[in-house]
Amino acid sequence: MNNKLKDIVEVLTKRNQTISTMESCTGGGLANAITNIEGSSNILKFSAVTYSNEYKIKMGVPKEIIDKYTVYSIETARAMAKSITNFTNSDYGIGITGKLNRVDPNNLNGNDNEVFISIYQKENNKYYDKNIFVTKETRIQNKEDVINTILDILLNILKK
Repeated sequence: MNNKLKDIVEVLTKRNQTISTMESCTGGGLANAITNIEGSSNILKFSAVTYSNEYKIKMGVPKEIIDKYTVYSIETARAMAKSITNFTNSDYGIGITGKLNRVDPNNLNGNDNEVFISIYQKENNKYYDKNIFVTKETRIQNKEDVINTILDILLNILKK
């Protein structure tokens, strides 16, 4: 994971580009992983952990999207990614929402252990979306899988 992160920080630094994250089920794990890399302060503008629907909405996710598609949807992940990009004026925004090894009594819709990821690229107004099912025994292992998936997607975007 560290080599991927170093590559991402290096590429974004060279391009003078920035990234921000709005994380739910990963609980800030992606931002934490990024900040473990020297030079990350050059590229990471802001990170929000929005575990509740209330704070997703306060951070700019339209309530109508959550109401229509549920909090566990690619539409919500997209809204999270774009909202955080707009809030911070970053080049890239990452939205992550889903369920990891638990039933959410406040949001009963959606598949257990399904995570929705969206990376928004402001320059091209383009989304890179993926949903994955996490299958590890622990939340920590599942968070690592989600973060690794995001890093792979982001590296592919940056190579284009």
